[in-house]
Amino acid sequence: MILHQNLFFKGKLLIGFPLFVLASLLFSKRIHAQETEIGFGVGGFRYSGELVRGIGLGSINPAGTVFFRNNLSNAVSFRVSLTGGRLAGSDSQTTIDPFAEERDASFSIFLFEASAGFEYHFLKWRQEHTLVRWTPYLFAGLGIFGISGEGDKPEEYSNIQPSIPFGFGFKYVLNPKWYLGLEFGARKTFFDYLDNLSNGDGVIKNYQTGNRFDNDAYYYVGLSLTYSFYVIPCPTSPYKRNYRSR
Repeated sequence: MILHQNLFFKGKLLIGFPLFVLASLLFSKRIHAQETEIGFGVGGFRYSGELVRGIGLGSINPAGTVFFRNNLSNAVSFRVSLTGGRLAGSDSQTTIDPFAEERDASFSIFLFEASAGFEYHFLKWRQEHTLVRWTPYLFAGLGIFGISGEGDKPEEYSNIQPSIPFGFGFKYVLNPKWYLGLEFGARKTFFDYLDNLSNGDGVIKNYQTGNRFDNDAYYYVGLSLTYSFYVIPCPTSPYKRNYRSR
């Protein structure tokens, strides 16, 4: 009974966390139309754990994201994101463990993530007088994720877990209202059951389980399209003249 109550609470937290942050932004006095953006992206999830190591592109599975962004300054933005997709792995994908064939384990789950964090842009791409139309950026924040579709659990654990998303990306200005983006992000977790394998011995390895001292991780890579609620400047603005001349 206590376990079900905890799962219910964490499930509400998964949805309520980004909604609370979003509501706080919407009612903040700092919000102006030209400072806010909404967008969506398509890409893929990549798992790293007992079954698959590294961050290669060979086992990416479809994923997508939607997000709301508030530009606090020309360099710093705050973002709330919802991301979901398929996460999978198999011993047949690894080449570093000669005993993986003996275990012959695999998994395929759906993962849903809610996160909030900050972006830092390196170039002055948003200033009205600049001709720069792109910028690299870094991001980091806090998140929570939920999983579904796993098989029989080897032991009791919660399907709702915290994570720390971080990574880098690039943005390109199509026009004052639309941006293209490319992003790669890693998610540090404190959880070792994405693949439903753990509880192994880190010294004497049990090849039918995993290494409980090595938590799983997952990654997201994708393309995004962003709409900015940009207020068209007056005709004498150098920013508008720059866009007319391109």
